[in-house]
Amino acid sequence: MGLTRLYRNGTLEAEGFPVADVSEHVKDPSAVVWFDMCAPTEEDLRAISDELGLHVLAVEDALQHRQRPKLDVYDSHMFLSVYAAAFDSASGQVRIAPATAFITKNALVTVRQSDDFSIQEVVRRWDEGAALSRHGVAFLLHGLLDYVVDSHFETVEAMDDQVEDLEGTVFGDRPVGPADQRRTFELRKSLVTLRRIVMPMREAVNTLLRRNGLSDDGEMTPYFQDVYDQVLRATEWTESLRELVSNIRETHLTMQSNRMNLIMKRVTSWAAIIAVPTLITGFYGQNIPFPGFGHSWGFWASSVLIVVASAALYRVFRARDWL
Repeated sequence: MGLTRLYRNGTLEAEGFPVADVSEHVKDPSAVVWFDMCAPTEEDLRAISDELGLHVLAVEDALQHRQRPKLDVYDSHMFLSVYAAAFDSASGQVRIAPATAFITKNALVTVRQSDDFSIQEVVRRWDEGAALSRHGVAFLLHGLLDYVVDSHFETVEAMDDQVEDLEGTVFGDRPVGPADQRRTFELRKSLVTLRRIVMPMREAVNTLLRRNGLSDDGEMTPYFQDVYDQVLRATEWTESLRELVSNIRETHLTMQSNRMNLIMKRVTSWAAIIAVPTLITGFYGQNIPFPGFGHSWGFWASSVLIVVASAALYRVFRARDWL
């Protein structure tokens, strides 16, 4: 069963009423109806389409997944597609929750794919701003967009904290490990995902600002303008973080290259030190009898010495991250 609300003359008159009553309330020009559908079937959308006179293309878009955020304007209604976002700091991934909305003169129908899109947060915004409920559908639409854009802003803010932590690894004493490299990759991929749902919101909200039919007195315009400003800030922040993560990745590669050059210099120095006595003894052919010469224990002693010396050098090189 979907969630329902009825506003009349700027006052919340009823909620939780049966879906079958929606069509009757919509016929009343003084009433504003909100109706929510979670994971509806095609038959459910077809039924509400007949009641509200929705365009067939809008109904098809509501059934499709991975829609681009947009606002389509039809003769009798508008169709809005948006995504809420949340950042998982443990994995570095962005979780997105799609939702669509049909916007008519006195009705707002929200369609969610799952409960990941928190419609309760939208309702909470409506209750907090109840003084604006006299503006009808414009008031309801503002609460929906405010929740979506706030989720974008909170997501990019959380990702900024992660990027700051990555910045500390660039010039740290320890080398960049696989965990840091993976986190950089995950953040970069998440920023691409966030950008894909944030960027088109500018056009959608801007289209709403240009349409005066939502609020005849224009009192809701500053509220939509505030949402638009938040969209711009989230977009610019996302773009700057993408560039910053790319710079961090390039710096990591440069630092690894510099570290490798330093290691090669040290190894080359050790090789030069070892090569000098080897050159001298090889040139003079010093086959002098060594302790244990002619005895089996002398062979084993020299073999053990070679193994121990090699192992010691390996441990030294490994400890210094040369290997």
